[in-house]
Amino acid sequence: MEGASNEEMLPPALPLATLIGRELRGGGSERPLVRYGHSGFAKRGEDYFLVKPDCLRIPGDPSSSFSVFAVFDGHNGVSAAVFSKEHLLDDVMNAVPQGISREDWLQVLPRALVAGFVKTDIDFQRKGEMSGTTATLVVIDGFTVTVASVGDSRCILDTQGGVVSLLTVDHRLEENVEERERVTASGGEVSRLNLCGGQQVGPLRCWPGGLCLSRSIGDTDVGEFIVPIPHVKQVKLSSAGGRLIIASDGIWDAVSSEIAAQACRGLPAELAAKLVVKQALKTTGLKDDTTCVVVDIIPSDHCSTPPPSSPKQNQNKLRSLLFGRRSHSSVGKLGNKQKSASFGFVEELFEEGSAMLEERLGRNSLSKAILPPFRCAICQVDQVPFEDLITDNGGGYCSAPSTPSSGPCLCSVCRKKKDAMEGKRSSRSTTCT
Repeated sequence: MEGASNEEMLPPALPLATLIGRELRGGGSERPLVRYGHSGFAKRGEDYFLVKPDCLRIPGDPSSSFSVFAVFDGHNGVSAAVFSKEHLLDDVMNAVPQGISREDWLQVLPRALVAGFVKTDIDFQRKGEMSGTTATLVVIDGFTVTVASVGDSRCILDTQGGVVSLLTVDHRLEENVEERERVTASGGEVSRLNLCGGQQVGPLRCWPGGLCLSRSIGDTDVGEFIVPIPHVKQVKLSSAGGRLIIASDGIWDAVSSEIAAQACRGLPAELAAKLVVKQALKTTGLKDDTTCVVVDIIPSDHCSTPPPSSPKQNQNKLRSLLFGRRSHSSVGKLGNKQKSASFGFVEELFEEGSAMLEERLGRNSLSKAILPPFRCAICQVDQVPFEDLITDNGGGYCSAPSTPSSGPCLCSVCRKKKDAMEGKRSSRSTTCT
């Protein structure tokens, strides 16, 4: 799998509190600057992106600022992508307890991202529309970057040493063996499209529905084994910062992660995004929607925004962008040695990709300690703390597990969704409010 690293060469992970304390005590007390740019061309018009550079965890408190960037690649229509753009961030933030410290916020964020993705999926499927979407959501707080993704809209990190790291996992059935095994174990069928005469063509798809992805938001007409549970990765950048490139598969089907990163080094974010899109179109033409968001995380005491590049390289890249000529220095692949050394510049704080909802919502002991014990972990509705007691919750009937330690507390609607994703039952006829 692209972006895999040699675990033997990774330095031991440090606790988040240690890393934040180091940032505050050292010269990194100043928050980095965040600069961004975006570009794209439409083929079907189903790509959407989200840019929110000035969010506040605590209203009126600038020290609680963070930034959010996202790409949504819709299919079978735009409604799921539009709905996710409008609601996903709110659903994530609603799953974050109020009044917690920055350290606790960063620690509970991976769990909140899982809850938010599932909540958005449940709410969209309630609308009865058939479209679906990938979703790659990036949260930047200081030098800490947290990425949650379903589908194949990729996010890569380019650090100052010229090392490219993949922060997402592609949920394509053709390429992801673990996801194929999960789908079939949950009751789905994975095969290629059958033509007359039994000939199989195209990539592997999940049936019913024929979707090439194993995870997405929406897709009401596809089996529940196509889940909205995201892969989540959280890293802490060094004080040198780095560059993120977030893009839909219209980019990644045309250029590799390394080529995309190398092709735009030395350019400010806005021009970098245009150059990545231009390179993708030059390689394969406009076969799909192409959307690219470039985000530079820059130490506040640095005056130059992009990773360093020689003046000659900058001139060549700018000339290539304006006049259609390409610099020879922008092409190449990183060697294995460079890839394996990537985490010399980045501390990995968290990574989890399990599609088991109970595991994803129940592992964080801090979340259990600071959340109300009988609040649904997904829809955030308080439950009655008795197993056999059912109460009317605004028209929806909800129940809670007998003890909060037995797993995440889920209302009846969210528990049906969980069971359906694990192949235990269908939630298609469920209505909730």
